[in-house]
Amino acid sequence: MTLHNHISLSAETIWIIIGFIGQSLFFMRFFVQWLASERAGRSVIPNTFWYFSLAGGVTLFAYALWRQDPVFILGQSTGLLIYARNLHFIRKQTEPLADSR
Repeated sequence: MTLHNHISLSAETIWIIIGFIGQSLFFMRFFVQWLASERAGRSVIPNTFWYFSLAGGVTLFAYALWRQDPVFILGQSTGLLIYARNLHFIRKQTEPLADSR
């Protein structure tokens, strides 16, 4: 008897699990933002917010494609552009400046 005989998940079940993972990653962005704001005593958006946004967004985008939901696909694809752009700005800001001479 193999492990495969005991665990048999349909493609639909696997995609639903992927959707929940994506939603969990997406939730984590708010959780880390809340913790960072509580620590700072003011509203802040830490860099990890954008990484969780991108990871959750990519996962949910894949799930939306599987569901073939145009509203969900459009919403996630738009968000992905924003998350990636913010991470680009963050990376650009932390790179050492080239000598301008």
